[in-house]
Amino acid sequence: MSTPVLQKHYKDKVVPALKEKLGYANPHQIPRLEKIVVTSCMGKAPDRKVAVDDAVAEISKITGQKPSITYSKKAVANFKLREGEALGARVSLRGPRMWEFLHRFINITAPNIRDFRGIPSKNFDGKGNYAVGFADQSIFPEIELDQIKRTIGFDIIFVTSAKTDDEGRALLTELGLPFRDAKKAEGATEGAAA
Repeated sequence: MSTPVLQKHYKDKVVPALKEKLGYANPHQIPRLEKIVVTSCMGKAPDRKVAVDDAVAEISKITGQKPSITYSKKAVANFKLREGEALGARVSLRGPRMWEFLHRFINITAPNIRDFRGIPSKNFDGKGNYAVGFADQSIFPEIELDQIKRTIGFDIIFVTSAKTDDEGRALLTELGLPFRDAKKAEGATEGAAA
């Protein structure tokens, strides 16, 4: 199996750029992408069991890997939720499949989002990991629009080995993740107000 394009780009271009930018002497200190987690929760759906099956099918199409079903840890009467009931689906992508998914996300999925101006750059967790949510699955080219039974929201979590948010942001920016430029957005808001 050949090396994914984005993995080759990471080794050839991103590692030297980050080494220079972050000032690391040891190449093992340079942050790397460890996994991508795609998750969906169907907790509010009235027909939860069928909704979870739909989420599993959609995530399978998007990622090319069968997701595991997540279950509730405790019962919540207000949400009519029993302990151990199926709630959603999640899949962890590693290795070549992770690189292929990221490549498709950057080059095909993100540009297809209507009125897309970049993904928010503030969704870091303090440890260099980044999460972004999408309201429906129609942005993914693997989904046939006439086959959609229900709208399913997704979270995509990029787990990195970075120690800080700045390192994580530098890594994901070098990989080509289309972040919204905060300065441009502020300028556009000020221009609209004037």
